[in-house]
Amino acid sequence: MWGTAAQAQSPVNRMGTTDTRLFDDGWLFSRFGLQPDGTREEEPAHLEAAELADTDWQHLNLPHDWAIQGPFRIDLEGNTGKLPWKGIGWYRKYFSIPVTDADKRIFVDFDGAMAYAKVWVNGQYAGTWPYGYNSFRMDITPYLKPGKQNVIAVRLDTESWDSRWYPGAGIYRHVWLVKTNAVHVANWGTFVTTPTVTDKAASVQVKVTLDNQGNTATTANVHTDIYELDSNDHPGRKVASTKPVSVSISAGKNYVTTAAAAVASPKRWSIAHPQRYLAQTIVRVNNKITDTYNTPFGIRTIAFTPRNGFLLNGKRVEIKGVCNHHDLGALGAALNKSALTRQLRILQSMGCNAIRTSHNPPAPGLLELADKMGFLIWDEAFDAWKHGKRKNDYNKLFDEWRERDLQALIHRDRNHPSVIIWSIGNEVMDQRDVAMTKELADMVRREDTTRPVSNGYNDPDGGRESGAVMGLNLMGVNYFFSQQPKWDNDPRYKEMPTMGSETSSCISTRGEYFFDGDYKNWQVSSYDNAKPGWGCTPDEQFRTHAKYPHLLGEFVWTGFDYLGEPTPYNSDETNLLNFRNDPGKRAELEKALAELTKKNPPSRSSYFGILDLCGFPKDRFYSYQAHWRPEFPMAHIFPHWNWPERVDSIVPVHVYTSGDEAELFLNGKSLGRKSKQPGIDFRLIWEDVKYMPGELKVVAYKNGKVWATDVVKTTGDVAKLALFPESKTVLNDGNDLCYITLRVQDNGGLMVPRSHAPVKFSIEGPGEIVATDNGDPTSFVPFQSHDRPAFNGMAQVIVKAKKGAKGNLVIKASSEGLQPATTVIGIK
Repeated sequence: MWGTAAQAQSPVNRMGTTDTRLFDDGWLFSRFGLQPDGTREEEPAHLEAAELADTDWQHLNLPHDWAIQGPFRIDLEGNTGKLPWKGIGWYRKYFSIPVTDADKRIFVDFDGAMAYAKVWVNGQYAGTWPYGYNSFRMDITPYLKPGKQNVIAVRLDTESWDSRWYPGAGIYRHVWLVKTNAVHVANWGTFVTTPTVTDKAASVQVKVTLDNQGNTATTANVHTDIYELDSNDHPGRKVASTKPVSVSISAGKNYVTTAAAAVASPKRWSIAHPQRYLAQTIVRVNNKITDTYNTPFGIRTIAFTPRNGFLLNGKRVEIKGVCNHHDLGALGAALNKSALTRQLRILQSMGCNAIRTSHNPPAPGLLELADKMGFLIWDEAFDAWKHGKRKNDYNKLFDEWRERDLQALIHRDRNHPSVIIWSIGNEVMDQRDVAMTKELADMVRREDTTRPVSNGYNDPDGGRESGAVMGLNLMGVNYFFSQQPKWDNDPRYKEMPTMGSETSSCISTRGEYFFDGDYKNWQVSSYDNAKPGWGCTPDEQFRTHAKYPHLLGEFVWTGFDYLGEPTPYNSDETNLLNFRNDPGKRAELEKALAELTKKNPPSRSSYFGILDLCGFPKDRFYSYQAHWRPEFPMAHIFPHWNWPERVDSIVPVHVYTSGDEAELFLNGKSLGRKSKQPGIDFRLIWEDVKYMPGELKVVAYKNGKVWATDVVKTTGDVAKLALFPESKTVLNDGNDLCYITLRVQDNGGLMVPRSHAPVKFSIEGPGEIVATDNGDPTSFVPFQSHDRPAFNGMAQVIVKAKKGAKGNLVIKASSEGLQPATTVIGIK
C-alpha cells in the first residue's frame, strides 16, 4: 500500500507552507540614536516611506547583528559585553511580487528581531512584535502592489530593551517570504502527536488549523501523508496517510480538524538514532490543491518520574545538559547554521545530550539541528515576569504580551521531538507567586499537554514552601540542593520529578593557572576550583547526583563562554538575587560589587563556559567527558608543564579520566598510583609535585587494565605558527564557515602554552575572513580584525567562500620572528 516517495523531492527547508523562500539577501541598513562611539544621531522622521532616498544606506544580507562590529568600550557595561548594542536600527528591502500572485496571501516570517520590531510595507504600517527572541509573522498582503516594486521597512529599538547578557541587535535570525492561497494551513497550524507507540505500530494524530482568508465561505478537503525523513531533510518512503476530511469554513474564520493514522514498525526518535518523519498536509478546494504544508516530527515517548528519572522510549536517560546563551562568540548574535552545528558537535564529543535555551525562545535552527543530531531541549520562555530584574526587561511586556509570546513559542516548537520540557521562566522575581505561576503554566498546557512545564528556581525552598511549585509538572533547581531530602518527603512534592535546571557555575580561563589564589589580572585559574558564592565545582555537583540518584540530571552553567556577564568581574547587581535568603552572603557580595564598579574591569565575556568563546576546550571539558562518557577511554593532565620560574617548587597536578585509577610519572619516575572512590572522587590529584622540566605522563586503568594515557611536555621556545582547519572544504553558498585553529609551536611541533605572539591573518582566493578570536575574555581587539594575538598559545580565524565561487582559499598566518603557516581550503 505504501512506499510512494513524497511529492516534492527537494529537501524540506522548514516547517510550513512549501511556497516559502529565504528573504535574507539584499537589505539596506542604517543606524540612528546611540552610535558605536557613544555619540547620538537623531532619527529622521518617515524612514518607512516608500519614496525615501536610501542609496547611501549600508548593503547587507541577513542575519545581521549591528553591535558585534563594536568597538569594545571600557565605559560600557561588562554584563552586556562592553559592546555598543543599544541604538535604533532601520532595515529596508525592495522586492517584487508578480501580477500572477495578486490573489495570493503574502506573509513575511521573522525568526527573531532584536527588539521592539515595527514593520511597514510601501509606507503602510503592518504591525509590531516587541519581544526580540520570539518568531512572528506579518501579513503584508493588504499593502502590496503586485507587478510593481515594493519596499518593506523594519524599525528596531534596543534603547528600550534591557538585558543581563549580550542580546545582540538587529534582524539577527532568518526572514522568510511565504505565499499561500486564501484557504491554507495557519501559521504553525499543525500539531502532530503520537499518543500510542509500540514496536508494532504508532498512532499518529494530526491536528490542523485551517484559515480561510477569502471573501466567501468554502468547503476544503484536507488529509496528511506521512513519510520517512532523512538527516538531510529529504522525504523518503510514504508510511501512512490520514483519511480525507471535508470541512466548511466561513470567510475570515478558521477551522480545526483532527485526523489519525497508524505507522507500522515505527522508527523511534532517540539520542543515538534521531529518526524523523514528515507529515505533509494537503489542502484542496474544488479539487484543486491550495496548500501543501510540511511538518517534520518524531515518534517517541517521554516520561518524567520521581524515582526512576527521565525515560525516553521507556528507557532511563540521564540528562547531561548545558545551558547556553544564544550568541555565537565572535559572530555575535547573528545566526549561522554551520557555527551552531559546530557547537553541537563539540558538545556531543564531551558527552552532552541536552541544552537549556537560556533564558529565551531559541532560534528555530537550533531545534532543527537538535532534532537531527539527537539533543534534548529545555525550551525556555522568559527571564522575567511582572517584576523585572532590569528596568526595561520583559516586565514592560508581561501584561500585554505574555500569552501571545507563550502561544507563539509553543505553537512554533511543539512538533520538535527534541523539545522535552517547557520552561516558563528563570530565577524570576515572582517565583513564589502561586497565582502567576499557575496562570503561565496553564497557558502552556492549553497549547500542549504532552510535555511537562517547569521553571528555573534560584529560591527553590521558597518556591516550594509558598506552594507556587504545585502549579508545575517538574521542579527545576538552580544550585541550591541542600534541602532536597525535605522536599522529597513533602506530600506536596514527593511525586514531582526534580532536576538541576542550572548547576555548578564553575569559572575559569583557558590556560591560566595560579598557585596563590584563583583570581589574577582579570583572569581565573583553570584548576577548576573557582566558583561564585552560589555555585560549586563540577565534582561537587556530581556528588550531589550520586547522593540523589533519582534526580533527572543537570544543565551546567554554561557550555560555552558567552558575550557579557563576566562573573567574577561583573558588577551586575542581579547577582544579589542568588542570595535573597542569605543576608550575610548578600552583604558580602554587595561590598564586592561596589568595589568592582570602582575598578571598572576590562572583562567583556564570561568565564563560566566549559569551552571558551572560540570553542576551545578548557580543562573542565575533560571533567565532563570523563563523567558523561564513562566507556570512552580518556585521560587528561593539567596544568601544562612550562614553569621555569618554579623549578623545585610545588605545582599540583590534576588528572581527569574515565578510568577508576591512574599512575603519574615525571621524567619516567612514578609519583604514585591513585584510585577514585565511586560517587566521591571525580579527579585524581597529586598535590606535592615538585616542578622539574621534562615529561609528565599518566597511565589510567579501569578494572585493573590499562585504559588510557596522556602526556604533557615542557616545550622549547616559540619558533613557528601552525594552522589546523576543522574542515578541508567549505560550501560556496556564502554562509558556510570554516573554523581554523592557530597554534604557536616550538621547533618540535609542541604548542607553547604561555605564548601570546601577535599574529596577522590573510586570505587569498574568492572568500573572506569573517572573524578572528583567541578566547581571552579581556581582549578589546575587534572580532573583525585580521590582527589577533595568540592567547595561551592559540587563536582562531573563521573564513567563508563567496557565493557561487570556485577554486581554493589560501589562509596565511604570520608573526615577526616566527615561521609562518599556510593552509588551503577547497571550495565546493
